[in-house]
Amino acid sequence: MSSFRVVPLPSGVWSIQDQDSGETFHPVIGPAAEAEALYVRQLRLEQRFQEEGELTLWDVGLGGAANPIAVLRALSNKRGRVRILSFDRTDEPLKCALEHAEPLVYPRGWEAVLKALFEDRRARVRRQGLEIDWTFEQVDFSSAIHRVMAEAWDKPGAILFDAFSPARNPEMWTLPLFNRMRELVGKTPCAMPTYSRSTMLRATWLCAGFWVGRGCATGEKEETTVAATSPALLDELLDRSWLERCRRSTSAEPMVEPVYRQRPLSAESMNRLASHPQFLEQNI
Repeated sequence: MSSFRVVPLPSGVWSIQDQDSGETFHPVIGPAAEAEALYVRQLRLEQRFQEEGELTLWDVGLGGAANPIAVLRALSNKRGRVRILSFDRTDEPLKCALEHAEPLVYPRGWEAVLKALFEDRRARVRRQGLEIDWTFEQVDFSSAIHRVMAEAWDKPGAILFDAFSPARNPEMWTLPLFNRMRELVGKTPCAMPTYSRSTMLRATWLCAGFWVGRGCATGEKEETTVAATSPALLDELLDRSWLERCRRSTSAEPMVEPVYRQRPLSAESMNRLASHPQFLEQNI
């Protein structure tokens, strides 16, 4: 029996809940609204797609597919090609979304695409002028990314990073994982938002070689976080005042092992941050 079910949120919309962990997907404003704010609007995906005519996404944490569906819905009246590579260790939330499309609302109109993704692990469709090629890799991303096969993945222009929290899923938030992601993305212009604003996450992304900035507010969160391969892709870079707060924080040291813990920044990590181009010309 699946541990995933749909539950009503205080806002009145429905979302998916993992009964085993107690975690609810998009728990405040709901799946569609959060995905629209955090990924679609923040990354200006409609504008980018209009200019470039193509987009490749990594969807890390497929869950009930709310994030990629929000992207596809936003681009559905445009011409071009979208390539999505989704990752998750289980397909149960996807099945839950298919079975409960009515109360969840966001899957409506996309049931055939989600059904193909669930049954065949790939959906290739054309909607008017939009060509969609969507693949689902049911794998442990934290392991798969370190394998040779990951070097064959299409390089993304955006990464929808939506893993469970570090306390629940620490292997998805380690420095080695983000080092490998940065290596695979290479010189491709790419931005990666996520819901967290934690000092540890931001320090980890900086140590992995990303540029890091403050992200938009969603629900009860005053801000989120965005990483990118170039500062030009960020609206508000973290500055030296953040770096000073990071130095004083009791929970800033990146995790190297997949075991959740909280520690102050080490001298080695502080030196890495201070020598990052984002801060190199700033007095700290």
